[in-house]
This record gives sequence, C-alpha cells and structure tokens, in this order.
Amino acid sequence: MMTAHSFHIPVMGLGYTVETPAKVAHFGISSVISIVEDNLIEKMRKMYYEREGLEYQEIKLKDEDYRAKRITSYLNIIKRVVDANFERLKSQEFEAGTQLTNYFELLPDNADLKKLYLEMLSADETDKLELGKELKAKMIKGSIDVNIMTKLDKFNYDKNGEQLAPEFCDAMAALRGFALSDLNSGIVFSAGMNPRLFSYCTSFPDFFPDKNGNFKKQIILKVSDYRSALIQGKFLAKKGLWVTEFRIESGLNCGGHAFASGGTLLGPIMEEFKTKKQELVAELKQICEKTWKEMGLENISPSLKITVQGGVGTANEHNFLLEHYQVDSVGWGSPFLMVPEVLSIDNESLSLLVNAKKEDYYLSDASPLGVPFNNIKNTSSELLIQTRMDKNRPGSPCYKKFLQFDTEFTKIPICTASREYQNLKEIQMKQPETPEKVIKKGEEILKVKECLCEGLAASALMANGIEPDRNLSAVSICPGPNLAYFSGIFSMKSMIGHIYGKENLLNSLERPHMFVNELELNIKYLKNQIRKFTDETIEQQIKFVETFKNNLFEGINYYKELADSMKAETKTFIEKMKNDLEEIENELFQITIGEPELA
Repeated sequence: MMTAHSFHIPVMGLGYTVETPAKVAHFGISSVISIVEDNLIEKMRKMYYEREGLEYQEIKLKDEDYRAKRITSYLNIIKRVVDANFERLKSQEFEAGTQLTNYFELLPDNADLKKLYLEMLSADETDKLELGKELKAKMIKGSIDVNIMTKLDKFNYDKNGEQLAPEFCDAMAALRGFALSDLNSGIVFSAGMNPRLFSYCTSFPDFFPDKNGNFKKQIILKVSDYRSALIQGKFLAKKGLWVTEFRIESGLNCGGHAFASGGTLLGPIMEEFKTKKQELVAELKQICEKTWKEMGLENISPSLKITVQGGVGTANEHNFLLEHYQVDSVGWGSPFLMVPEVLSIDNESLSLLVNAKKEDYYLSDASPLGVPFNNIKNTSSELLIQTRMDKNRPGSPCYKKFLQFDTEFTKIPICTASREYQNLKEIQMKQPETPEKVIKKGEEILKVKECLCEGLAASALMANGIEPDRNLSAVSICPGPNLAYFSGIFSMKSMIGHIYGKENLLNSLERPHMFVNELELNIKYLKNQIRKFTDETIEQQIKFVETFKNNLFEGINYYKELADSMKAETKTFIEKMKNDLEEIENELFQITIGEPELA
C-alpha cells in the first residue's frame, strides 16, 4: 500500500491509539489500533455510533462470538469516519487554514506530492486549477492497521466451565474480527510466532492475493531480527500467506513490552535486513508460489516493506534510517503521547509525562506476562497497588481476564496481578517450609504487578469523558525511555514538523544518538540480569553474559565505523558519539558475574 508520509504511528498500549486513525488517516498518516481489549472497543464503538447519528445496539457478552463482532463493527465505523473525513477534506479549496491545505503542508518536502503542491502554488490560475485536480486525484489515506500481541491467545470457557473451541481463543477471535471487517489494511502480529493463529489466516480469502496480485488484508510481522523474520515468514509462506511488511523494533528502546535481543543491537540488525532483503523476498516468494499456483494464481509479484521503530527522536536519525538502511517507513510512537490531538490520553497522565524527569522512566516487572515493561514512576496504577497493600488487599479484581496465564496454584490459568493469585501467593509465603528466595520473589510480585487490562485502557475512556466500569480509573502508561527528551504538550503539526526537521521539540537534556541510548539500555539490562542470578545456574549464566557481551562488543565496533556515515550530523556530534561508544565499551569490559558494584 502506498503511503504519503515516511513515518507511521505504532500501536501504543490497549487504548492510546484506539481511535488514532479517525484523527489522522485523512491526512495520509498510517497508525495502528490494538484489537485486544474488546470491552474498550465496545465503549468506543458506542461513542462513535452516537457521534455519527447511527442507532447503537450493544453487542453483549452473552451474544455468540461477541468478541469478533465487536471488533468488526468498531473497525467498520472507524473506516466510515475516516472515509467521510477524507472526502470532506478533498471537497475543500486550496485556501489558508483548510484541512486540504494542511494535508499538503504536513507532507515531507521530498515527497513527490509535496513538490507538485509547491509547483501549484506558484502556477498561474489556469495551471493552478489543473494541478489542483491532479493533486486531489493523487491524495491517499493513511492505513487503518490493527495489532494483536500473539501471546494473548488464552482459551476461554463457557458458563459451565467447559473449554471453548480454539477459534474462540482471544487472539483467534480478534483476528476473525479484523478479517471480516471492511478494512483494506494490515494486521500487525507482535511478540513472536503463534502457529495456530498464523494458520487461521488461511480461513479468510482476504489474506490471499486476488487475480491482480492485490491483498485486501495484509500481514505485518513485528520482529526483533532477521532470523525471526525468516522463520516466521517461511512458516506463513508455506501456507500461501505473504508478509507484506517486516516491522523491526528495538528490543529495549521502545514503549510497552520490551523484548531484549540478547545484546544484538538495532544497527547490525538493520544492516542484515538491508543486505539480505532481496534474498528474503526471493525465498519467501518461491515458497508462496507453490500454493498460489494450486489456487490458479500466477505471475504474482508482491512487494515487501521493511520498516523500523524504537527510540528515534530527531529528523537526522529519521532520515538516516530511511536513507542508509533503505527502509520504507520509520515508526514514531512515544513522542505522540504528548500530542492529545492524535492519541487518547487523560489530562492527569499527560501532565505526569510533561513533568517527568529522565530518571522517572524505567524498565519494570509490572506486566503479568513476565516480560519487561517500559514504565514511568508515580502513575495512578502504581499508587493504587500501594494503596491496596496498605489495606492488606493486594492484587486487582480480574474482570477482563486477558492476561490469565499462570497455573502455579490453579488448574485454570489466572493472572499474577489478580487478587486471587496474590492471595494464594501470600498464603504460600507464610508457610514455614517456603524457601526464602520464593518469599522474596513473591514480595516483588505483590509490589509491582499491574492490572494492564484496566490500566492500559482507562486513559482512552477518560480522555473521551467515558466512565470506566466499576470506577477502575487507575492508569498504566507504557512510554519508551526516549520520551525523557520531550517535555510539553504539542500539536500534530509541530510534532510532524519535528519529525521532518522543521521544528525542534527536544527539551534541554543532552540527548545522545538513538543507537547510543539503545546501547546504554542494554548495558543497564545486562547488569540487572546479573543482579537476579542465583547460584544454581552458574554455567548458563556465564554463557548468557558472554554471549550478551560479545554481541554488544560487535555492535559497538559496528557503530564506531558507522558514525562517519552520518553526514547530516556535526563533527562535534560525531566525536561525542565516538567518545560515548568508547566509554560504554570500557564499562562493558568491567562487567563480570558477581562484581561488587552490581550487588
């Protein structure tokens, strides 16, 4: 799918981008909706139906296949809103202050459409009229993409406690909701391969090419490295499913869940994709063609995009990723948390971000999934945990049950942030035979596990004046650490201007290059992992640390050579980057298992 802009807005939390396409797609900007939380989606659906003057009928929990139906209906109403906004915009004149003019003013200066627009502005009246028609004919909307975190695919049960069929698992139902919608867009699968979910795509014709080689529904894989892309891509290709985009994300320098990549850094990962892209396309196409031929489809020449996201913060970094690694788009996520015109965020959370200090951003153990989670201190969700502990009522009531994966105490999985689990954990901790290390781990769980099902959805509801159910209004925020370098509330125009180098929205903090920031995050992560080591697994620990360090050393050497390629940066900046790399390298040499300063 063609794009107007060289950036996209990735999914953020469950609710921060839940309605972003309705706000930005008519300006040609692509963004991603999480379709995990159907309760939130149903409330947003009601709001949009009422705004559009449509008769709303609730899709209730007792309704058959309610989850998929909610998602389908919501995506359809968002598409309707986007289409109407776009047609309204195109009906306007090229006059100062109109949305039509804003559409073109927001474009990057090197875009063909922007060049044609600038040509129109200086043309005589006759040519201006013709060029205006041509411009309107070439305008495109941003894509309304959706996201499923593949791990969130638990089984569900009927009222009698009987397990439902696999197609009613959370992710499977969400996929069906997207597949049956009117959207012509992509589904982003994140957090690794789910064979059952991936295979389910074959149940829907929209995921296969038509006779003209077009895909109504596209598959986008969020991956951490080339190997992961190849493995997942081949699995899908064997079923005739083409990956239209590999979306590479920094392991630690991103928002939300952080999947550390064993010390392998973003730069070397991107270099491998750049070097092997044609090889990847050829291999996946050859595998796909076997199935396509059986379907009577021949001479299909699908395109494949490579995009990247995680920690980018300046126009120079943005352009370098586009030009040096030849990527098709760059994801800008966390900075848009300070743009309420684009994202759905409540005023209290926005104020917290605006006033946050660099040390307030941290990698937490808040997620019940057991995956590191980028977080910020003093959220209302964090304060609620402490309040409940003070009242000797740890844990959250578990109403939505999306993160029920733990079977330590129960046959049917429960959530580690839930009141049920934490009560059972407290009982275990009080037993005289319970080992000290189990008690210590239990204490940490009680202190940090957040109810993300409620916390990552509440902000969007409150931003729209909707009361969360049961007054569960505590908010979880999942910003990437890069947000520490932005302070303020910004307009969409200003943020896009920053992305394209027309404005500078960075605060006064000295900001290293995104690759240096990522490297520092990996060093910090490695030290924290060493702190958590126990004596029982010393051989595995030594191997882990050696591999992690070796990958970091390779990355440092790569960045040392790469620095001189950054022609847009000043000589002073390049020298500072090289000095930063030297200091980090020296620090890395000193890291060993059991060193005193890590205790």
